[in-house]
Amino acid sequence: MPAKRRRNIHSHAANPAKSAASKAGAKSSIAQPNAQLWGGRFEHGADPLFKLFNDSLPFDHRLTQQDIAGSIGWAKAITAAGVLTLPECEKLINALEQLSDQVTRDPGMPLRSGQEDVHSFVESWLVEKLGPLGKKLHTGRSRNDQVATDIRLWTRAQVDARIGEILALQRALVTLAQREHATIIPGYTHVQRAQPILAAHWCMAYFEMLSRDAARLADARTRINICPLGSAALAGTTYPIDRETLAEDLGFDAASDNSLDATSDRDFALETLAAASICAVHLSRLAEDLVFYASQEFALVEMHDSVSSGSSLMPQKKNPDAAELIRGKSGRIIGDLVGLLVTLKGLPLAYNKDLQEDKEGLFDAMDHLSISLRIATRVIETLKFRPENAKRAAQGGYSNATDLADYLVSKGVPFRDAHEEVGKLVRHALAAGKPLEDLTLDEFRLHTKVVGKDVYKWLTLEAGLAKREVRGGTGPKTVARAVAAAAANLGIKTVQVRRH
Repeated sequence: MPAKRRRNIHSHAANPAKSAASKAGAKSSIAQPNAQLWGGRFEHGADPLFKLFNDSLPFDHRLTQQDIAGSIGWAKAITAAGVLTLPECEKLINALEQLSDQVTRDPGMPLRSGQEDVHSFVESWLVEKLGPLGKKLHTGRSRNDQVATDIRLWTRAQVDARIGEILALQRALVTLAQREHATIIPGYTHVQRAQPILAAHWCMAYFEMLSRDAARLADARTRINICPLGSAALAGTTYPIDRETLAEDLGFDAASDNSLDATSDRDFALETLAAASICAVHLSRLAEDLVFYASQEFALVEMHDSVSSGSSLMPQKKNPDAAELIRGKSGRIIGDLVGLLVTLKGLPLAYNKDLQEDKEGLFDAMDHLSISLRIATRVIETLKFRPENAKRAAQGGYSNATDLADYLVSKGVPFRDAHEEVGKLVRHALAAGKPLEDLTLDEFRLHTKVVGKDVYKWLTLEAGLAKREVRGGTGPKTVARAVAAAAANLGIKTVQVRRH
């Protein structure tokens, strides 16, 4: 199968919503659940309740395109091993491509089949289409290595998609940083005003977190991208399969080295969920900042109407629901990680049916991380800072107290003594109802004799920022360099600057 065709198959799975968008096209015949892949040993049929409990097609139908892609790769592999003739292989591949196209047009087709799982659906369709030839495809493989391959193919595509969504959010943050390059906001510790910072510095803090998130997903991808196909049920296939060629044909970096491990472990899914959970936590922190920045008490930003909602009772309300939902989704994604950890912790080698529980949590986490990233991008793209409010807030709360201590240090006062003296000055200013910069020289000298007229230059917001031109600091030049480097790396050329 040509590489281009394989990529198309993978892209269908990476974006099931896109596949679901088109339901046009002729309806195909659908194989009925009149034959299972394992029924010969059994004298009696499955209890209807057990079938409901056991069948995974209601959720693993999302792997249909991956199962088809893996089946095409397997058809080629067993042809090279002498199991199939070239004409048989071509018929199977043509049929599988036809099925892929039908499922793309009609994503509900697998579900209507009533089969036990996605593998049964694909195989029963082939048997209906090709007769005995359809039964040959499963030679030498098991549903154990088949599903492990499918889920790796799906996860790989999802990781690639999430990295793309992270980059989109980073572009929005960098663009916002460019636009608000001169906006000063209060920085907080313990949700108390601490020191003034640039709004662009705040943007770039989340840019850095997201960079690590993308790197974690990319690193996890290297361990996702190992091919288990050919491991069979647990001991390896009995046919002379060229597993390296098979892995390469499916876009994997290598074939797995141990069949027990390949069919039974899901640490690649755990690692993906862990990276997704960390990313979700970063999004939650971003959302939390925006929830209180947008409140009337802070009033540092305004979220756009298009990502906000109102109250059914209180007409005046504008609620930051997009941010709150992002914050809420993080708990769900973390729960998916914990669920799979608990499922795996006591499993003996090799495959156990418990592993059927790996999919729904992984599907759920990827779905909700995806929409959280995309909504966060919309929020940031439409976010407006309120520079006047932000500057007033940055000037309040004695956030220049550290700068005053640094001033005393410049006059030869040991820092610990300077800290003590500035603390007393803050107490004096609080009692007088004044900011530090409004104290007279006489008031300053009540607590420290070294203060001169030059102290007032140290106490402006701009002076405090300008003194922090250290790598990673909030100095205007330092932040501008960081924003410019990020913009260049992301290919952002247009600089949108807010003029204050």
